[in-house]
Amino acid sequence: MAFFAIMNPIVNIPVFVKLTETANEKKKKEIAKTATLVAFIIGLAFILAGKYIFEIFGLTIPAFKVFGGVLIFFIGFEMLQSKKSSIHQNEKTAFDDGVAISPLAIPILAGPGTIVTAMNFVVKANFFHVLLMVLIFGLIIYLTYLAFIYSKYIIRLVGSKNFVIIGKIMGIILGVLGVNMLIEGIKLAFNI
Repeated sequence: MAFFAIMNPIVNIPVFVKLTETANEKKKKEIAKTATLVAFIIGLAFILAGKYIFEIFGLTIPAFKVFGGVLIFFIGFEMLQSKKSSIHQNEKTAFDDGVAISPLAIPILAGPGTIVTAMNFVVKANFFHVLLMVLIFGLIIYLTYLAFIYSKYIIRLVGSKNFVIIGKIMGIILGVLGVNMLIEGIKLAFNI
């Protein structure tokens, strides 16, 4: 649910549609494939190398959980205020093939919130847990790919106003996840 809420496969459909509005259907599929593949590689790198990144930079688990909690809470809070998260915010971008990498893959799909979540879930995790996270992350990426390639049908089916409701629900989920991470970080830091 954390990955689903942060990456917003459904809520990001209007962004995808806007960024690819001048592209033909074949090009839209290529962009969806490239964006989701790049996002998967970035997420996978942080899932697999998160422990080593901690060791190299001397990061502590409590500090990372506190920071991650604040960051994820901030994204959720902005979603509840009917703002597009400044972390996911993208400037008006002219169409080119580069939109698949930025802003779609980075930072919309594999932004700071996704990276923090990926690393938080695998800190001190065993091999099975890490493998499970990779599979879950892969599933969310695949759902995002499907949401992008079938975007015009989904918008027609769901209705553009309902995307606002979905965004609010995701904001609540993210806010609660952020507070939970923050509490866990504080408990670990002070041995509570």
